[in-house]
Amino acid sequence: MNSFLQSVTDRVTSKKGMWITLGIWLLVTVLLSVLAPSAKEYEVSSIDSIPADAKSIIAQEKVDTYFKNNEGIPAILVFQSDDNKVEISDLNPLLEKLDQVEGIKEYVPLSKLPPQATASFFSEDQSTLILPLTFESELESKQIRTVLEKIDGIVKKNTDLILYTTGPAGIAVDSLNLFSRADLVLLFSTVGLILILLIVIYRSPLLALIPLFAAAFVYQAVNQILGLMGKAGLLISSQTFSIMTILLFAAVIDYSLFVFSRYREELKKFDSKYAAMKHAMRETGLPVFFSGGTVLAAMLVLFFAEFGDYRNFAPVFAAAMLVIMFASITLVPALFTLFGRKSFWPRVPRVGEEGVKSSSVWSKIGRFVVKKPVLSASVIGVILLVSALNMLNLKYEFDTMKSFPKDMPSRLGYEILEEKFEKGDLAATTVLFEATEAITPEQQAVLLETLTDQNLVSNVRPNGTTTDQKVIQYSLTFKESPYAVETMDALEKMRDNADKLLTESNLDGELHFAGETAKKVDDRATNDRDLIVIVLLESLLIFAMLIVLTKSFKMPIYMMGTILISFLAAVGLGMFLSSLFFDIHTISNRVPLYSFVFLVALGIDYNIILISRFMEERKKHSVKEAVEIAVSTTGGVISSAGIILAATFAVLMTQPIQLLFVFGFIVAVGILLDTFLIRGILLPALIIFFEKDKPAAVKDIQ
Repeated sequence: MNSFLQSVTDRVTSKKGMWITLGIWLLVTVLLSVLAPSAKEYEVSSIDSIPADAKSIIAQEKVDTYFKNNEGIPAILVFQSDDNKVEISDLNPLLEKLDQVEGIKEYVPLSKLPPQATASFFSEDQSTLILPLTFESELESKQIRTVLEKIDGIVKKNTDLILYTTGPAGIAVDSLNLFSRADLVLLFSTVGLILILLIVIYRSPLLALIPLFAAAFVYQAVNQILGLMGKAGLLISSQTFSIMTILLFAAVIDYSLFVFSRYREELKKFDSKYAAMKHAMRETGLPVFFSGGTVLAAMLVLFFAEFGDYRNFAPVFAAAMLVIMFASITLVPALFTLFGRKSFWPRVPRVGEEGVKSSSVWSKIGRFVVKKPVLSASVIGVILLVSALNMLNLKYEFDTMKSFPKDMPSRLGYEILEEKFEKGDLAATTVLFEATEAITPEQQAVLLETLTDQNLVSNVRPNGTTTDQKVIQYSLTFKESPYAVETMDALEKMRDNADKLLTESNLDGELHFAGETAKKVDDRATNDRDLIVIVLLESLLIFAMLIVLTKSFKMPIYMMGTILISFLAAVGLGMFLSSLFFDIHTISNRVPLYSFVFLVALGIDYNIILISRFMEERKKHSVKEAVEIAVSTTGGVISSAGIILAATFAVLMTQPIQLLFVFGFIVAVGILLDTFLIRGILLPALIIFFEKDKPAAVKDIQ
């Protein structure tokens, strides 16, 4: 592998090879831009997360099969007025025109119902009125938005009511509006932040622009390649594309820093800019390419997930990493070679200058760690352990609405419902009973009573039977929120005991549970399964790859051990700080796996850069000297890369949903822990503890 990579980088860094490389990248990017579609054309606001064979999905399919009138996209129109009292007559102007609005499948004709039948649509204090409405099932989110805008226009023009639209249709439209602006905010914030940090850290305009120039090429190529994959049938969720953008810029900038850091060292040894880059890439080509390979492998492991969101990451991130890997050993060195010493202006490196100043911060830290390894490892160990212990306070939030901005119309409508009506009414559970024979009214009543007697159940009412009377559905509401953990536990217990419930009711058949709470139960089980499978597979795979790279069994143990403790500390500390500064006390159950994948995949990059330099120096020096040199020479570039990478992930905090906000914050915290405490202090201290000088090597050095 190393000889192959060297043959590639040797050609890329020659004068002729440099121009050919840049020409090929330019040509391919232009062709892709002209001939391939953009990934944005295949972007969707969400994808199916739960596997098709999950119990709640099977139950919903049965409900849709037996009761076709249930099909459609539901919405709840929530009305309030300035005088805190709403009447049916206030709504007449809308109800009279609603039939003329295309796209609406059905709605409750409140004005035609007797007064006693409309009571349940009012809150107890009469300040709020709800109107359930169903859109045609084939409507896209953009079409629903158009219909809702018409409804909103009628309400504003003809009534004094205040309207909030919630439910699946309202949430879909709000998500569409939020993410239509979010991508541009994310892209420009990322580029702007990276540019500022690079200029501040390196004080050189070209050093800031060249990596961003490379990232722009890679972004355009990846965007069009994903467009081709989308054309072939791949759906790309908005969330996946947002995180991919961050990953792409972060990885390209990281690898560019590693390349130009070594290039600057070699320019102090070689007069020719081509020879300097040739030698720089001979030492950094393999670590950089291998780092990209570990990230790629980590992303491919996500194909083993059952959760739709995680599986959607795998092809998108893998395609991006493949392009980044090739760019890191072709485009990036070719661009720096093109500009040569001018890349570093005004701090141009000269032949004969000192490599790393002994007075630099990382030189001092390297010397301290070598002299005091026990103290260094103990202090960092305690900090990480205390941070990791906060994982014991981990609490998940299953109510997706709580993840959206507080001023989003669908969330406002949802919270009004939560406050003014029974919590369980927010999303009723559909219970479907398939019998082997026609169900008598007495049997229906017995089953209803059995369901009503279950823990936390508030109300159960029949909701229709099939014409042959063999299938009946009930609408079941709980006393607590349908997204509360105790509600999910209660439904899971009912589902697990379904056969027992039927036996107690002297019925023969099958019981199914559909609806939001049932989906959340499956969501939780699938996520728990994926967390265990992905963490195990990813750890084992990266461990095996590190054995191949280092040709050692012990070294990968230190590397993976520090990475895993870094992950636990990052989540624990990130949760504590989120609670302290942002008043966020619960997190989505996706956050731990998202954080694990990115902290492990990206954290291993810094491990590889440090260990590669240690192994290179150990051929000529003792263990302690090699550690000191490795820390002093890589500490600066790793800390710079870490700051930029952390800031890049922190850009996710500009996104409109709490999941990405918390994920970006925790990864940023984890990268800073990893960069400054683990890679700079803990790992070097562990190497000094456990790695011993070989007698023959010591003799050779002497």
